[in-house]
Amino acid sequence: GATVETVTIRTAGDNRAPNTIWGEGAFVTALEAALLDGRIDVAVHSAKDVPTTQDPRLRIAAFPPREDPRDALVSADPSLTLETLPRGARIGTDSPRRVAFLLACRPDLRPHPLHGNVDTRLRRLAEGESDALVLAVAGLTRLGLAGRITQALPADVLPPAPGQGALAVQCRADDAVARPLVEQLDDPPTRAAVEAERAFLAASGGGCRAP
Repeated sequence: GATVETVTIRTAGDNRAPNTIWGEGAFVTALEAALLDGRIDVAVHSAKDVPTTQDPRLRIAAFPPREDPRDALVSADPSLTLETLPRGARIGTDSPRRVAFLLACRPDLRPHPLHGNVDTRLRRLAEGESDALVLAVAGLTRLGLAGRITQALPADVLPPAPGQGALAVQCRADDAVARPLVEQLDDPPTRAAVEAERAFLAASGGGCRAP
């Protein structure tokens, strides 16, 4: 029921050079700064990108209903699964979590960093840079690319990142207009799950660069 204007903001995560790592909040900090200085009233994040320590002036007012939180194998040969990939197969991912669990399951695999958006990664797979990719099921589904999923990886093999598959909709904590509107989008079961996962992450000292 609200009239909205979409504002696109490039982040440090978007702008980083290929083959460089990013720090905590790389995809979030620029949007939070825009919230705090009034350029925007609502920010939409991937929940897994939001650091567990938040500015008290901001509030995640809604976690909308969650997509499938699992990771997906996207293989150049769609007949292959994680179990049947050939020895030494090259797996494109720049996530320490994904690398750690992949190697725990298949120590013979060769993970290598692969940056870029989903289309870029799929193109590099087609060009033979990797034998397979690991991407979020939710991201592929939201882009209409669920048909590219070779195998949805079981969570007991490759545990998803805390908050994966969920969106976090953030606003200023004292915004009397935006906050009540955004709160209508909140899904209590998703909030309960994501907040529990984020609490576990904070307690265990994990983060974007830790497995």
